[in-house]
Amino acid sequence: MALTSTPSAATSRFATGRSRDIICLGRLAVDLYAQQVGARLEDVSSFAKYLGGSSANIAFGCARLGLKSAMLARVGNDHMGRFLTETLAKEGCDVSHVPVDHARLTALVILGLKDRDTFPLIFYREDCADMAVDEADFDEAFIASSKALLITGTHFSTAQVNRTSRRALEYARRNNVRTILDIDYRPVLWGLTGKADGETRFVANEDVSAHIQSFLPLMDLVIGTEEEFRIAGGKDNLIDALAKVRSVTPATLVVKRGPLGCQIIDGAIPASLDDAPIHGGVQVEVLNVLGAGDAFASGFLSGWLRDEPLDACARAANASGALVVSRHGCAPAMPTPAELEYFLAEAKADPQRMRRPDLDARLARLHRVTPARKQWDEVLGFAFDHRNQFFDLAQQTGADESRVAKLKGLFVEAVAQTEQALGLQGRIGVLIDDRYGQDALNAATGRGWWIGRPVELPGSVPLVFDHGRSVGTTLIAWPQEHVVKCLVQYHPDEPIEQRLEQEAQLRALYDATQASGHELLLEVIPPRHLPQAPDTVYRALKRLYNIGLYPEWWKLEPMDAAQWQAIDALIAERDPYCRGVVLLGLSAAVEQLNEGFRAAAQSATCRGFTVGRTIFHEPSQAWLAGTIGDDELIGRVRHTFETLIASWRAARGNPATQTSASHPVHQEQAA
Repeated sequence: MALTSTPSAATSRFATGRSRDIICLGRLAVDLYAQQVGARLEDVSSFAKYLGGSSANIAFGCARLGLKSAMLARVGNDHMGRFLTETLAKEGCDVSHVPVDHARLTALVILGLKDRDTFPLIFYREDCADMAVDEADFDEAFIASSKALLITGTHFSTAQVNRTSRRALEYARRNNVRTILDIDYRPVLWGLTGKADGETRFVANEDVSAHIQSFLPLMDLVIGTEEEFRIAGGKDNLIDALAKVRSVTPATLVVKRGPLGCQIIDGAIPASLDDAPIHGGVQVEVLNVLGAGDAFASGFLSGWLRDEPLDACARAANASGALVVSRHGCAPAMPTPAELEYFLAEAKADPQRMRRPDLDARLARLHRVTPARKQWDEVLGFAFDHRNQFFDLAQQTGADESRVAKLKGLFVEAVAQTEQALGLQGRIGVLIDDRYGQDALNAATGRGWWIGRPVELPGSVPLVFDHGRSVGTTLIAWPQEHVVKCLVQYHPDEPIEQRLEQEAQLRALYDATQASGHELLLEVIPPRHLPQAPDTVYRALKRLYNIGLYPEWWKLEPMDAAQWQAIDALIAERDPYCRGVVLLGLSAAVEQLNEGFRAAAQSATCRGFTVGRTIFHEPSQAWLAGTIGDDELIGRVRHTFETLIASWRAARGNPATQTSASHPVHQEQAA
């Protein structure tokens, strides 16, 4: 399936020289999806938060499929509004025309998944921000910058949004911008059902039909279900409704037929719908139909806006819809080009197996790793997730164990000062535990740092998890930005019973992170009592890949250049989506770490370091003993940390980073 064709200007559907592919005007809301499938909404106990709203889902889906999309709506001056704009922006969608409405709250929808046919939902949209979008929120130049403008039916349902949408259509028609209507009929949003009845999809109403017909002449493309075309045409019979629609608009009509696929009518309406060619869909088992129509529209537009033939547009649309109905949520379930290509090829080769795309491991992997995500070209990390070592320091100095928590809070302050002083935004990393460091974790979270958090019981061999065997339960309470870090003392030649137990634990952890959405870092340290060969670490990683583990990150000891070359080749072969490797320190002196940095200088996968005891041991011991104060501690930590940063960057050929703390570097630390 081509997603990047570039036709000549003479054959294009669109005006040339446009900086955007599509602007989406309409609903922008937060969806709270029930996590208990099969429960009544009354009995649901937890919800997952997603971006929602038909127009926003389409803008998101188009961006995920590589189009230059923009959103036109409003959000409230609240946390949910910021979540929505940040989510769209991270996906690559332009949010420059999503102003903050200081008088209204962001819209909210609560949704349940009772069974395959029952999806209770409640719209909280009384005087919400996106229904207050105004003509003053955009100008003609913005609309004229796009190939196409999409508006959903809800944004004609009140005088305010009707006026705004018509002004946008006026600008579009005047500037050769193609216009698209996703009918998106929700009777509750037209005041035709009880306020809590968001599930009802169709209520006939002559006034609504007449109103839709008043703006249909302004459209070039109209997308809707059979029920939506019935409300648009104001007729009970679908063919009669389509004929009425055709009488007021020459637009291309795309009729969504669910699992059957879709039909595209680009001219006269046939006497029977059976006379219109059907573009067959992919048959899958349904988890959740909510959002499938938005995915369909995104898939269709990903081809249409690239001037692909209509049958190719339909193929992408049907596949996108099929994938989303098999997943939880709307926007986050949207596929990437890599997913669509794989899914279509596999469905053609083995349609029966692809009836359950949610069970396909390769597809799940692509869905996890191919969407846009923050890139970490460099990780400059301070690791103070140690637990036993800080307990020992407190015992040695006679300090109350509770002081360790304050100490770790001071480390966060030291890292923040380093980030600010050296301009390292987007490059700073920390490793922090939740035994002594929960307050430090809270302080570090939300700063844009790379944050690793351990799950292993310190020193356990075979591997044991710190909070019990059910590690997935532990991850429920973790922020998504926390990287799950697991240190495993693993050797490919260790006794078979121990190796299998460790691998079973790692499999449980890997599966838990796949379900929770957290990234995973595996820190692999071969036990010293077993033979160490140049290829020991290489063989350990290869074994873990062989059993199907693909962590986003590896944490490894310093190696020589030849070992790095082998590790780079293994990762490139087995997991090109791997985020990279970070170096560990093992309390080595600064000069020893510098040697490790130089050996890793040419590695394609090594992103940086997360060093701990080399930085914290000596100043922590002095602080816990009461011989230095907070400022002195921060200064010493900063000096060593910044010295390591300068050494790493020098080894990699980056400009040297000057240390800004005034305290001498201590190289004799040991733990």
